[in-house]
Amino acid sequence: MERGELIYLDNAATSYPKPVEVTEAVRRFMTRCGGNPGRGAHKQSMEAARIVYECRERMAQLFEADSAEQVCFTLNTTYALNMCIKGLLKSGDHVLISDMEHNAVYRPVCRLQSDGVEYDVFPSMLTEPNRSPTRICAGIARRIKKNTKMVICTGASNICSMTMPIAEIGAFCHRHGLLFVVDGAQRAGHSEISIGKMNIDALCVPAHKGLLGPQGCGAVIFGEGVRADTLIEGGSGVLSLDEKMPDGAPERYEAGTLPVPAVAGLCEGLRIIERLGERSIEEHERALFRRAREKLSNMERVKIYAPQYEGGVLLFNIDGYESEETARRLSEEGICVRGGYHCSALGHRTLGTLESGGVRASFGVFNSSAHIDALCDAVYKISKE
Repeated sequence: MERGELIYLDNAATSYPKPVEVTEAVRRFMTRCGGNPGRGAHKQSMEAARIVYECRERMAQLFEADSAEQVCFTLNTTYALNMCIKGLLKSGDHVLISDMEHNAVYRPVCRLQSDGVEYDVFPSMLTEPNRSPTRICAGIARRIKKNTKMVICTGASNICSMTMPIAEIGAFCHRHGLLFVVDGAQRAGHSEISIGKMNIDALCVPAHKGLLGPQGCGAVIFGEGVRADTLIEGGSGVLSLDEKMPDGAPERYEAGTLPVPAVAGLCEGLRIIERLGERSIEEHERALFRRAREKLSNMERVKIYAPQYEGGVLLFNIDGYESEETARRLSEEGICVRGGYHCSALGHRTLGTLESGGVRASFGVFNSSAHIDALCDAVYKISKE
């Protein structure tokens, strides 16, 4: 790390830098292909369709879906979650969400109350010393009603490194005939997710975070047999004379032109994840977390939240500073972090940081121990002012 180098520790917002292979794939598509998949029999359109299908196959392989057709591209994770929430829930239904959900889950669920959908919040047991998958599932069980249809759960928090036991929750939902929707925004590319083994009915993921792809693209990957109502309708490139959207995925959920340049970049990001391995990435981020925790915990005015959870996200505050002010001061030192509430009212309420928010440092595959040391040196400097 050279003096004056930008140190990027905001990977929970979007990963950076993007791999050269990703940016080159986007450039190559824009300059050499540029076709619209499914909208022509010419070479450009067919090449675009090939790229899209290859990406579907790689997504299905990474997340262990039954087929590539279950992968439906969207604009982002928020769009994918809205598709699932509004396409699978009806008036009179009841849904359970965890107390660590992002606003991408919380706000659509709250919105549906006006349409007659009920919701309750189950505890993640974030702060409990005897937290376990069994106790979390027991909390879900106590809140089930006769009209409960779905459980929605984040795979990993976006404000600390807590993960949810989605395999055990998925098994519980399967036994009780409940749909299980997972927000994979902070877990995809960081640790393993298996749609089949974890009994996931819909997994929503972004291209631009742990999967190392561009912004402007995401996906919902449906489990076998799951059929949601459409959120929007329009051209799909097939069955153009029908007044309704196609019945089958993915065309049913992909109205309009896909963000193919971003899909091309995502495809290369998936190649890199496959090569590096999610377990290796996960351990790398945990090692960075441990290094940061050790250094920051020895500073008098610094408080770390949920330090027992090791992973790619570390939340802290410096006593006497608002979180946004700390983030601004760190930016002046050339370090990119995020202060505030991170679009997670539920999470900050659960963590006990609703009044203060927090400074989030989030690590990625391209961060190093030198980056952590620079962060800690800068925090120490600010804490002494």
